[in-house]
Amino acid sequence: MAAPKKGRGASAQSKPGRSLVLILIAIVAMTGGMFLAGHTTPRLGIDLAGGTSITLKAKADQGSAINKANMDTAVDIMNRRVNGLGVSEAEVQTQGDDHIIVNIPKGTNSKEAQQQVGTTAKLYFRPVLASEPSGGATPKPSPSTSSGASGSPSPAASPSGDQKATSPSGDPSPNASATSQGRAVSDALKADATPSPTGSPSTKSSGAPASPSPAPSADANTAKLQAQYAALDCTKPAERAKVGQAGKPGEPTVACGEIDKVWYKYVLGPAAVDGTEVKKAQAVFDTQGASGWQVQMNFTSSGAKKFADITGELAKNQQPQNEFGIVLDGEVVSSPYVQQAITGGQAEISGRFTQEEAQSLSNMLSYGALPLSFQEETVTTVTAALGGEQLKAGLLAGAIGLVLVVIYLVAYYRGLSLVAMASLLVSAILTYVIMSLLGPAIGFALNLPAVCGAIVAIGITADSFIVYFERIRDEIREGRTLRPAVERAWPRARRTILVSDFVSFLAAAVLFIVTVGKVQGFAFTLGLTTVLDVVVVFLFTKPLMTLLARRKFFADGHKWSGLDPQSLGAKPPLRRTRRPSGPSAGPVDPKGA
Repeated sequence: MAAPKKGRGASAQSKPGRSLVLILIAIVAMTGGMFLAGHTTPRLGIDLAGGTSITLKAKADQGSAINKANMDTAVDIMNRRVNGLGVSEAEVQTQGDDHIIVNIPKGTNSKEAQQQVGTTAKLYFRPVLASEPSGGATPKPSPSTSSGASGSPSPAASPSGDQKATSPSGDPSPNASATSQGRAVSDALKADATPSPTGSPSTKSSGAPASPSPAPSADANTAKLQAQYAALDCTKPAERAKVGQAGKPGEPTVACGEIDKVWYKYVLGPAAVDGTEVKKAQAVFDTQGASGWQVQMNFTSSGAKKFADITGELAKNQQPQNEFGIVLDGEVVSSPYVQQAITGGQAEISGRFTQEEAQSLSNMLSYGALPLSFQEETVTTVTAALGGEQLKAGLLAGAIGLVLVVIYLVAYYRGLSLVAMASLLVSAILTYVIMSLLGPAIGFALNLPAVCGAIVAIGITADSFIVYFERIRDEIREGRTLRPAVERAWPRARRTILVSDFVSFLAAAVLFIVTVGKVQGFAFTLGLTTVLDVVVVFLFTKPLMTLLARRKFFADGHKWSGLDPQSLGAKPPLRRTRRPSGPSAGPVDPKGA
């Protein structure tokens, strides 16, 4: 028979140890990373580890109706909001006509996700008329933001992300309580109380001169707001909840906001920009300058014009009356200040943000505008007792299936079963380590369907070994010895394995795309283990078989090797015959003699 071809294929055949060393290094490196990261077990989903279940009831706003379209939109936004925090396996689904159920698995970001899901009111940009620390707290310096224009350094049109504003030089600007020194709070309210000529809420800032004097009813409202502002103590949760439910978009209002762990109280003007007009917001790290983490905002065309108008009006004023508040669910989540009109529909909020703070603010800006308002009805803690019992049952079923597979391999393939079991062990180690690393990396959480996907993968992985083993046996039945049989069987087995795994991976990918919730866990695990099956077969099973083919126990076809030619019904060995050098003399034809 012909010897294996020289070249790249022959080199791979002669040095199978390289592949084995490579996969061993990968296992050691990932295992070391798992221990260094401190995440030695996979994150568990809500059905296995417990979590929080939140029930929200929709309330019809002015101009918004409770219908299927609005409910579906709200579910989609909430889903993206919690997933934007890296919380995987969170379930957001409707219940009935006006309820939404949010299940958040226990994890590092679950509390923050719960808080953001609870903030379900609309998002608004309002001019800040006055503000001061509540409860006698000391104000702190603030981050800043820029217009985000490309080219030369952007002007200091910087909103003060999560803290009070700073001056361009970096010195703390006077906090808004200094309003009393230059202009009373009541004057600020009166200056902003005048409706615009079109009847829509005015976006003039607190420093703009007042138009005609407000009507007596406006004076009464101003006095009422002034009294509310004076009496407001934002350090008390009950008062924060009370003011958070008050205030209409077209009217001034009072609000609270926590800035750098200090509660501030605000007087806010009418809403100038609606949160629905924020096209996109994302947290990015400034690699060119010293701004660190910042939030970039892109507005729609109408939102860009409104944002340019309000920032232009605010920029005319002296600090600190050039701020606008980003208000979500009646709470000020950021109070940027402005030095110049920001045009072009792009802005950046920068300062001393941590990555988590920047990501949280970007999520609020991106996913904060809901078509409906929601009231939090119940918040319950989900225990993992039922899921634990189901997990035990699932693991027991998986163990039984694995034992049956091993018994079949030992009975049918004998010595080759050691190769299959070693490959299954390597695949299991890789799967476990990768799942443990994916938990903190992308928020992957292992739930019951994901466990089922891992159990199904046992059969897929074993099927790949069987395909290869049967190809080797076919070559031996043709009369070849083990070493050439291993190499000749590989190309055909490889093609079959790749096609089979591609079909499995394609099914898993489609299932992952078109489904939500726990079913995605099954699809993800199935796809992951399918990819690992290819890696293990190519880098472990095939090289290991090449090495074992050089051992006498397997090469001589021992009875317990699973490769006994006699047991397989092999033909006589193929032998190379030497071709005669010239034409041979044949028998003489009697008739021609």
